[in-house]
Amino acid sequence: MSLALVHSRAQVGVQAPAVSVETHLTNGLPHLTLVGLPETTVKESKDRVRSAIVNSGLNYPQRRITQNLAPADLPKDGGYWLGNPIDTP
Repeated sequence: MSLALVHSRAQVGVQAPAVSVETHLTNGLPHLTLVGLPETTVKESKDRVRSAIVNSGLNYPQRRITQNLAPADLPKDGGYWLGNPIDTP
């Protein structure tokens, strides 16, 4: 079991609220689950995250990945929001 936490900032108008990205790796079938994404367009970013990892020359973990984007009530309305802050220990 592995857990990584990345602190960042989001852009909401002229404000920059704090956000955190928690990534949990566990044994199981390879699958990426994103939590805290209410918009359908952002849920489709799972494929972009996988492609970014593979095209960066890194090995995609053959484990179950759960990624939580908090706070959940912050609007996330585009793939640019992620910025690929995923950590794969």
